[in-house]
Amino acid sequence: MKRRLITRSTGKWSDFIPVALVLAYFLVVVGQLIGSGVFALTGAEAKLTAIVGDEDTAKFLLMYFDFFGIWIAFFLVAGIFKNNRPMLRPLAFRRDGVNLRGAAVGLLLGFAVNGFCVIMSWILGDIVLSFNGFNPALFFAFLFVVMVQSGAEEIVDRCYLYQKLRRGYKNPWIAIIGNAVAFAALHLLNPGVTAVGIAQIVVVGILFSLFVYYFDSLWAAIMMHTGWNFCQSIFFGLPNSGIVSAYSVFRLDAASARNGIFYNVNFGVEGSVGALVVLVLIGVIMVILGTKRGKTEDLWKEMEASEEV
Repeated sequence: MKRRLITRSTGKWSDFIPVALVLAYFLVVVGQLIGSGVFALTGAEAKLTAIVGDEDTAKFLLMYFDFFGIWIAFFLVAGIFKNNRPMLRPLAFRRDGVNLRGAAVGLLLGFAVNGFCVIMSWILGDIVLSFNGFNPALFFAFLFVVMVQSGAEEIVDRCYLYQKLRRGYKNPWIAIIGNAVAFAALHLLNPGVTAVGIAQIVVVGILFSLFVYYFDSLWAAIMMHTGWNFCQSIFFGLPNSGIVSAYSVFRLDAASARNGIFYNVNFGVEGSVGALVVLVLIGVIMVILGTKRGKTEDLWKEMEASEEV
């Protein structure tokens, strides 16, 4: 048999970079159409506005929850196409507790890292925060919809696209870096985007991929993403990739905010050099720990072995 230097025997025509990127983008578009279509048919915005009593807050809840369509699109793609069904395993309940532990660690890490950067910005005088109010129902509703939104992005990038590239190429770093760059590209049109902000999103994408590669825990990536977004936007009221939430526990005095080591006035914590350095350090630690662990994830190893016999 001819020796493959770059690609794997498990790879199909749709698993190689150009096609995989297009299919991942198509998955996002279809998912958004599903979400917006359901909202339009059910009159969700008017009904939710009547419940929460504020149109802007209702729109923000639906802006996050709209991503549920991507979950549906992914499950359809994974369920219909037999070759994609192994992609469902990282999302399933596991008796060894990997996903539950990973979810808890990821959520705490997301809160801790983002919270550290926000507190440092406050200590350095770059931002001024004031208590805005705590509504338990809205607090937990936003936690849920932010998880839906963050989870959808992780499913597209760290599950669907990552696994397609993992199945197509021998070198796992093609999947790790490839999906991270694609993830950053989805944020290029966000308000206030900066070069540092995009660099940081690439680093975060690599970091989330390392959870999957070294620790076989997609839920750790989903919940760290959730913790980061929720802490920054809903808890502290700062821009999240340039977007400011209509509801938050604390509120930023935007007029007095200034650029600093851990804060960018247009893009929030994500546009700061300090946060970028912190995330790079965490990534380095994960590589060291993962290497010492001596075990990596590969959904396609058995399939590849059987095809090469």
